[in-house]
Amino acid sequence: MFNRAVSRLSRKRPPSDIHDSDGSSSSSHQGHKSTAKWAASLESLLEDPEGVKRFREFLKKEFSEENVLFWLACEDFKKTQDKNQMQEKAKEIYMTFLSNKASSQVNVEGQSRLNETILEEPHPLMFQKLQDQIFNLMKYDSYSRFLKSDLFLKHKRTEEEEEEPPDAQTAAKRASRIYNT
Repeated sequence: MFNRAVSRLSRKRPPSDIHDSDGSSSSSHQGHKSTAKWAASLESLLEDPEGVKRFREFLKKEFSEENVLFWLACEDFKKTQDKNQMQEKAKEIYMTFLSNKASSQVNVEGQSRLNETILEEPHPLMFQKLQDQIFNLMKYDSYSRFLKSDLFLKHKRTEEEEEEPPDAQTAAKRASRIYNT
């Protein structure tokens, strides 16, 4: 179930579902300048499915992908309405990320860890404090390294090359040849 939620969250949304903060559709520049959006803030990166995908790739190489997976699972959990589903997801989040036997344990402060008894009466914000800790860990640690990573910089260069009109390259080469002779 958790993996389905992560894959749903990291899937690319159709252009009609993507809107800028002013409400206008941004499908015309979805593929272009996404790195500029990602570089604006971690929040912007996490709102973009392609940004999440690239960030996960980076975190996987750093052996800390569980941080973004936990954050995504908490976001999904907060949207859960059904009490039974909420209880099921809470247990899954706990067993996957927070328990001492967790397969993908996140690094949160000891006193912030949840007691398993809280899982019996789940509520949408029960993981908020832990999610905030992980968000700040990513924001002040992984995210800044991501922006300097080869993965991000290569994607940025590819975007810039796609945006550059073909005539601009030839004009620059011609000018270079003229001035270098």
